[in-house]
Parts: sequence; C-alpha cells; structure tokens
Amino acid sequence: MRSELVYSAGLQVPNRFLLSTLAMKAVRRLHVTNTRVEETTNQVFSDVANGDYLQVTLPEVKPVPVIETTLILPAV
Repeated sequence: MRSELVYSAGLQVPNRFLLSTLAMKAVRRLHVTNTRVEETTNQVFSDVANGDYLQVTLPEVKPVPVIETTLILPAV
C-alpha cells in the first residue's frame, strides 16, 4: 500500500531526495503523539500525491569559488 503512495507522490515531486526531505519534514510537523508514525507517513504521502504540498522548489546553487593556481604548490 505504501509503495503505491510513494509512487503516486513521486509523480508530483520527481526528485526522490526532495520527496523524502519533504515527507520527513511534514511527518515531523504533523505527527500526533498518540497515533502511529506509519499512519502519519501514509497521510503525508497521500496529501503529496493529491497536490497539497506542491510549493517545493530547489535551492539556488551557489557558484564554487575559484582557486588561484598560484596557491597550489607542487609536492616536493
């Protein structure tokens, strides 16, 4: 059952690492102490599959600083 939920949520969020991060954060915020974590996880995946958590964007990638060639010394 959960594999179907993960698959349908994966259609909404194609990046699997972003999907797992989204699900992890949502489960942490929505979990009620008297319920099972599995039920909360299933609810989060079904909500993502329905399009409830679709305002997800990847962070902008910062450019890598340039290393000057004069700073790199050959090994002696």
